Amino acid sequence: MKRTQANHATARIAARTLLAIALAAALATPAFAGRNCDTPHPLKTSTLERGLHLAELTMQALDASGADVVVLARAGQDLSKYGLRYSHLGFAYQQPDGEGGHVWRVLHKLNQCGTAESAIYRQGLGEFFMDDLWRYEAAWVVPTPHVQAQLMAALNDERRAVQLHHKPYSLVSYAWGQRYQQSNQWAVETFAMAMDTHNTAQGYAGRVQAQGWMLAHGYQPTVLHIGALTRLGGRMGSANIAFDDHPNAQRFSDQIATVTVDSVFEWMTRTNLTAQPVWYKRDHSN
Repeated sequence: MKRTQANHATARIAARTLLAIALAAALATPAFAGRNCDTPHPLKTSTLERGLHLAELTMQALDASGADVVVLARAGQDLSKYGLRYSHLGFAYQQPDGEGGHVWRVLHKLNQCGTAESAIYRQGLGEFFMDDLWRYEAAWVVPTPHVQAQLMAALNDERRAVQLHHKPYSLVSYAWGQRYQQSNQWAVETFAMAMDTHNTAQGYAGRVQAQGWMLAHGYQPTVLHIGALTRLGGRMGSANIAFDDHPNAQRFSDQIATVTVDSVFEWMTRTNLTAQPVWYKRDHSN
């Protein structure tokens, strides 16, 4: 019992040390992927500390879950006017630490400083929650064992993990289109590719095939109601917002169908891709 308690204490100290190192590195970093590079003020130390505290709470909860991989979300923006709680999706998965234990890594897609391009990143939990979040809350779903195995195989394959990445980016890209690809769209399409075992003779057919699997398995995007003036303002004021990939009939009736965290969580729960409800961990510190 004493040895077990000592091991747990050592693990907590090590985790806090790593988070402190991440904090120091973050304070020395001038810009973050996914953040607007024109942000006039650097992040406050308190903001980073809260993000790292949330990362520690999430790590402890994920360790206790028994999962090898989860679909993880954060609340980076206030989307409540659209009835949405979370803004950004990624895959958190266990990776051996070389010493008989493990660390949690996150594979996700980030927009480059508000530009029209994006990239795929593998980061630690601390980095994932290091942005200036709207709400310090993590949420995740634990896929079924079969789904976890399929996902882990794809995430650990360097080629497959980025195979469906499409660099041109729009924050509100059309869920069934291929002109742009936002972060949650990459995640759900990569999820579909991992689950789809029907490859062509030349290999996986790409985003069209992934979207076909999603459609066949009941995925339903969120339809945002965005008026013409809002669309015009967003398009003119931001390089990472475009609406021209949406079908005219839907766009001109103010219906913007896009991939959201909430829609992915609802879909996975409804179709039994996860046998558990959505879990969440919130940082209540001041």
